[in-house]
Formats: sequence, C-alpha cells, structure tokens
Amino acid sequence: MIENKNILVGVSSSIAIYKTLELIRLFIKAHANVRVIMSPSATKFITPLTFETISQNKVLIESTESWADDNNHIAIGKWADLFIIAPATANTINKLSNGIADNLLLQSAIAYPDVKLLAPAANTNMIQNPITKKSLEILKECNFKILNTQTKELACKDVGDGAMVEPEDLYHFAIRELLKDEYWENRKVVLNGGGTIERIDDIRYISNFSSGKMAVSLATALFYKGADITLVSSVSSEKPAINAIENIRVESTKQMFNTCETLIKSANITKKPYFFGVAAVSDYTPSISENGKLKKEDIGQTWNLELKQNIDILNSLTKESIYTIGFKAEMDKDNAKSNALKMLNKKSLDGVCLNILDEGNKFGSDSNQIELLTKNKQIVLDKSDKVNLSLNLLNTLKEEFHD
Repeated sequence: MIENKNILVGVSSSIAIYKTLELIRLFIKAHANVRVIMSPSATKFITPLTFETISQNKVLIESTESWADDNNHIAIGKWADLFIIAPATANTINKLSNGIADNLLLQSAIAYPDVKLLAPAANTNMIQNPITKKSLEILKECNFKILNTQTKELACKDVGDGAMVEPEDLYHFAIRELLKDEYWENRKVVLNGGGTIERIDDIRYISNFSSGKMAVSLATALFYKGADITLVSSVSSEKPAINAIENIRVESTKQMFNTCETLIKSANITKKPYFFGVAAVSDYTPSISENGKLKKEDIGQTWNLELKQNIDILNSLTKESIYTIGFKAEMDKDNAKSNALKMLNKKSLDGVCLNILDEGNKFGSDSNQIELLTKNKQIVLDKSDKVNLSLNLLNTLKEEFHD
C-alpha cells in the first residue's frame, strides 16, 4: 500500500524514542523509504547509527548536514511524502508553536509545507501544562495533526497521561495520511460483519463459520481512505487492529439491524453515506429462546427445534439517501451470479459483491476474490489479500458512484 512512499521521521529527546525504532521497522517492512532527523538531545538516548541501520539511510544531524546533496533541512522535506515527529517532547511542541527553529529537526518541520503528524510524549504535568496544551491547539491550526497520548505508567513511574501512541497505531495513521481520498474522506460509512448469534437458551445458539475478516479488512481500507467508519460486528468475530475504528459489538441479527438502522438515520449527509452489508446473518432464529439451560433429560432422545425466518437486514434497512452494497457468499458456481443479480434487484441495492466459496476460498481465509455487480456493470476484482482487495473495491465504487 505504501511501497516506495517517502517518509521522514523526526525524533526528539524522550525515552519513548524506542517506539520510533519499531515504527520505522513497520514502514520498512511495508517497503516504504524512511529517513530520520534527530534533535541533538535525542542522540543521548539512541545513537544515529541505530537509526541508520534500521532505515538504511543516513541520519540528518548537525554533523551530517550537507548542501552538496539533499541531506539538509530544506531538501529533505522536498523528498518526503509525509513528515512524522515521534516522539515530540513538550520542549519541541512549545518551540514549534512559537516558530523557534534552533535545531535541524525544528528547521525541517517549519520548512515542510504539508501536513505533519505529531506524536507527543511527556510527563503528565508537562503535557497537561496550560502552555503545552495551548501550543498543541496552535499547532492544530498550522498543518499539524496531533495524535492523542496514552494514560499508563510513565518512565518516571508516575501513572497518568503523556505516553506516546503505540507504533502500530501511528503506523496506521501514517498510512491514512498517505492514502486518504477526497471522495471517501469524512464520508459516513456503516458496515456490519461476522456471523450473528441466535440464542436457543443461555448456553446454546445458532451461528455460522463467518470470521468477520472481510468486514474488518474493509473497515481498515475505509480508515486508510479517511472515512468516518462504524463497524457493527458480532461478538464472536474478529476485532479491528486499528483502535481508532469505532466497533460496536452485538449478538443477534435483530440487535445488528437496530444498531445499523440507528447509525444510518443519524448520519451527517454532507456526503452521501454508504452501508456495506458484509455480515453473514442467520437466516433463521429459534421460535422461542429459553431462559437458563435446557436439560437433555427434559428434551428426550430427539430434539425438534422450531425455527422462524429471521429479519433480513439488507431488505429492511432504510435506503433513502445512502449507497447500499451487499455481500453474497455462494457455493453454487453455476447459479451464483444469477442469485446475486436477484439479490441486487429484489433488495433494491446499489451493488452486490459476489464471493464464491470453494476449497481455495473458504470462510476465514486471508485472501479473497469478488465480483462487483451493479445495475450497469459487472467487474471482477482480482484475488488478493483482503485489505488490498477492499482498497480496490473502494476505488471501483468511487468511479461507479462519483458524487
């Protein structure tokens, strides 16, 4: 996703500097190019050689700045697609907000004209000091995006706010900044996922083998594109790895429907919202759900469990002023497409993502292939891992439903 993207990482003097090494490792693993600027005090925690080894690029410090190439505080910013300052100490934050540029890191940040991600790290009293808080507010108005600190035990042994965001979360926010798309940015999107649970009693239930991976992958792709996402997923399905994704956990199909319907009706319609019906909902539910645990002695040798047809979420949702995209899993290859087209028309959907299950494409797999069916087109999206497949789907929908 971020292969060959150029990421500039500024490092100031904090014990949280060890997290930056892990962040750079994640970028390198994703085949991005990374260069590092260190403040003079940061070199007291970790040597430039450590960052050069992991990034495979020369670190910019006072002794290495060169005007014979691009290893200087002006040219390095022109090289970068994204500038991250992590960790950003209270000293760095307060200097930046006042336009002070007395080291190369600050000079590079002030010279860089585009959005910068800033990950603060400081003692609780320092991060909550009114001066620092005011500085962060100023920086928000000056092309900085501030990532929230964490509350935990700090290096000074105090327990409180001030710990730097975890590398994995910062990594996801960086991808979001690199991949954000004006079409999807700030657009409200609701999606459901996983296999719903229908209680027989307080111990037993009816469900299916859906893992919820496709819904999580689609939510991840939507986050990267900048959308305002809520994932409504079953309690048994996978959770998003990105903590910033709102994830509401429900149990039954009825609970899932009510939650999705409420979210859709309350959506801001500055941009037309989307609903993705990815969940493998139970088609039937027990006619009666018993309290407690049914005893086999009371049931007998055979058990005739009476079921009734469940609510159809896609068919029942309010679809006015939203795009509605359904997902359909089929095992009958011969009739899969005709069944998907019937679903498209019968449920008044804008699109159906057809997924044919077989030995090479099972529930819970990490890759997938789908065919997007709309009223006008039928587009096969090549098999790939589910996040990249989801990004491909979002790009395709943007072309199909540009508004």
